Amino acid sequence: MGGVPRERLVYVNFEDEQLAGITADQLRIIPEEYYRRFPTLRQRETVTWCLDEIQTVPGWERFVRRLLDSERVEIFLSGSSAALLSREIATAMRGRAWEVLLHPFSFEEVLRHKGQRVPEKAAFLSPAERSGIERAFLDYLAAGGFPEAQGLDSATRRRLLKDYVDVAMLRDVMERHGIANLSALRWLVRHLLGNAAALFSVEKFYGDLKSQGLRVSKDTVHQLLAHLHDCFLVRIVWMEAASERQRMVNPRKVYPVDPGLIPVFDRTGRANLGHALETAVLIELERRRMETTYIKTPSGREVDFLARPLAGDLELIQVCADPTDPTTAEREIKALEDAGAIYPEAKRRLLTLTADAMPPRVPAGVIVQPAYEWMLATPEFSDRP
Repeated sequence: MGGVPRERLVYVNFEDEQLAGITADQLRIIPEEYYRRFPTLRQRETVTWCLDEIQTVPGWERFVRRLLDSERVEIFLSGSSAALLSREIATAMRGRAWEVLLHPFSFEEVLRHKGQRVPEKAAFLSPAERSGIERAFLDYLAAGGFPEAQGLDSATRRRLLKDYVDVAMLRDVMERHGIANLSALRWLVRHLLGNAAALFSVEKFYGDLKSQGLRVSKDTVHQLLAHLHDCFLVRIVWMEAASERQRMVNPRKVYPVDPGLIPVFDRTGRANLGHALETAVLIELERRRMETTYIKTPSGREVDFLARPLAGDLELIQVCADPTDPTTAEREIKALEDAGAIYPEAKRRLLTLTADAMPPRVPAGVIVQPAYEWMLATPEFSDRP
């Protein structure tokens, strides 16, 4: 928005107590009052309206559509997932809206937020520069990308992130969907966030709940999982399959929406760098608007991601923090090779934690690079400006 005069940028927060109780019929007063203050802009200049939490006003859709039809405007609608899901915006605006997901900070955005220089070519760094970037990347995997969590000490950050999760459970799931079984919901959230990047089976989890004396149906577990995905607390990756039935009967892989949530719920006491790294890669793929599944080869090997970009080649992406051990490297690369035989047109990529975490043998056609280098390379298609 550089160079746009401030008077043409209008922000209205409908959670402001001064606007409490405003009705859809009264919304027309806002643009009328604005244009009385700036009459020379009406019908002559494009005015940008940022309407935050407008879903608190019943019937807001008619007002927004009329404003689009009658004035020279562009409108940004923002709201929490508790009350404004993307599919509801699409229905309300009848094809006139373009959804933009706001993720926590990416690694690049964390660097910018901290005032650190973002290298133009992360593959060509001096040893000192590489050490600095790798230290910052390790910090990012531990702290995550939520803006308010940046710069906080570990205890305060965990308290903040736990509060975020509680709000998502209580407001975005329980209040919105009328969920009464809080115990099952809490159990599910702790399980998913404490086992990031793990395979999740509704059948097995239902059995675990039943063994603990928690009465809940399998349909309810399915619904709770879908609600947690809708409110962007977790992201779900399905197995690549030829049929919908095959896709549904196989376990899903579930990730938190940010790697910073992992240590808040982990009970093992380990650093969990591998899970955090895999989570960060998935969120970056989603930020780049790639459709993502995981691969299970006929020989039983697993590839973390099959990524389909909006345009360009398929990518098979394997994430391994430290493939320097020959046995680990062979397992990860063999999975890529097996999947590459099924998808010969796909690029094959192995993402590691650091630049010196290289496998002993790299076969032709497999790209090996540290994940931060891949993340800092601006893709052709992404949600970045």
